[in-house]
Amino acid sequence: MRYIGFLGAMLAIFSAHAADNIGVADLNSVINNVRNACIGIADEISDLKKMAGINTAVTAIGTGAAGVALGAGIAKSKIDAELKAKLLKLAVNESSDSRPITYEEVAAAFANAPSNENKTNSNADDEALKKSKTLGNIRTGGLATSTAANIAGVVIAKNNKVDNDLKSKIDRCTASVKVLSVARMQARIDGSATDADLARAEKIVSACSEYDTIDVSPINKRSTGVMISSGLGAGLGLAGTITSAQANKGIELDNKKNTMANVLAGGTTAASAVATVFNATQISAIKRVATVADNCMEALQ
Repeated sequence: MRYIGFLGAMLAIFSAHAADNIGVADLNSVINNVRNACIGIADEISDLKKMAGINTAVTAIGTGAAGVALGAGIAKSKIDAELKAKLLKLAVNESSDSRPITYEEVAAAFANAPSNENKTNSNADDEALKKSKTLGNIRTGGLATSTAANIAGVVIAKNNKVDNDLKSKIDRCTASVKVLSVARMQARIDGSATDADLARAEKIVSACSEYDTIDVSPINKRSTGVMISSGLGAGLGLAGTITSAQANKGIELDNKKNTMANVLAGGTTAASAVATVFNATQISAIKRVATVADNCMEALQ
């Protein structure tokens, strides 16, 4: 009987010691599971933030280029209005209003004015014609640049989203943190883990459980906003580029294409500006997620 009692006591001591070791091992194992589940999220979020920053710069270039185009178009319209008044004074046939009167034809009309009274300073007229053509080229080039920037903005925004794979990683991370929270409490109750291990687990739970408080949907909503506004800017910019090129073949007596090109430049500027704003707000949404991801990985080190 004494022998059996001795064996029972030894078995109890061994079991308690084994339970302590198992508790520590279990807690560390759960921590490793959290690390495996959460690793890589911070890097992917960082990539999203980087691409959003690049796209902000791209759409800002589109906005600036369209703004330059609009300014050049307005200046061209003013010069063309003055040249048009001179052409009408010279009784240029208004049936020509179906097409722009070429710069060469305008110059010839001024040169062949029927009287000294109707003639203007030829050098000033030549300079005005050159400036009108240059401004028209600037407008066309600015619209073409804005169109290209907006197309690039659509492509970048389309891919700069929280996809299902990343969303699944975040879900797995939050699930593993909940398991760690339970394991930490159990280890504290059992007394099966050291204070250092418990403190480490607490730090991880505190940092990584913040994933539960964030909403990644604004990131995708902003991306969709960029795609729509940049797509609109690209469409308006392309139409404006074509219209501006046609209007810049000479001086229009009816001024229709010139006006339309300016309107399209204004629309392109506005759409590009909206895309830039969406990009900036997307960066803000990404930064909140990035802060959580960085703090979580720091706790897991």
